[in-house]
Amino acid sequence: MDRSPRAATLAEAGALTATLAAAFEHDPVLGWLIPDRHRRLRRLERFFALELRHVVLPAGTAWTVDGNAGASLELPPGRWRMPVGAQLAHGPAFTRVFARRLLHALGLITVMEHRHPREPHCYIPYVGVAPAAQGQRLGTALMRPTLDRCDREHLPAYLEATSERNAALYERLGFEHLGAFRFGSSPPLWPMRRPPAAR
Repeated sequence: MDRSPRAATLAEAGALTATLAAAFEHDPVLGWLIPDRHRRLRRLERFFALELRHVVLPAGTAWTVDGNAGASLELPPGRWRMPVGAQLAHGPAFTRVFARRLLHALGLITVMEHRHPREPHCYIPYVGVAPAAQGQRLGTALMRPTLDRCDREHLPAYLEATSERNAALYERLGFEHLGAFRFGSSPPLWPMRRPPAAR
């Protein structure tokens, strides 16, 4: 497998949807939002199809490798917030994903958006690697184009870790903790910011 990251095409959205759903099937926060283990994978596929086709690919970049074994999603400065019109337009699809937990999901998204840094920044909403390809530092490789762009343009990078293990990985890449938070009874999220490179 070629580990060199490249920008995914819209035609690859279906393959990446399946990869991201498998990668996040046991994620604590998404598991809290979709507690039905028997339906979680299918609902995550619907969720990531929405994210890729209507949020990330129109405005940013989905970095992947040959074989679509993983993806790192990147949204550029000013393009990370989902417009209210888009939220309303995709309301029925969001309902099919989150069902009775829809209000929890919308509330969590709102809190996450309010916690974003006010400065221009690149946002990395999801980094996921297929279970069979995990443990090979592929996630780190997939993030590299975004981090290199941030260094070139002297921009901070921002993300939310959903586990202490992932937070430790991001720390090794230069991200710093901004203080964990919860939404209601959710598991903790760790917002993290990687400072811009010095000019």
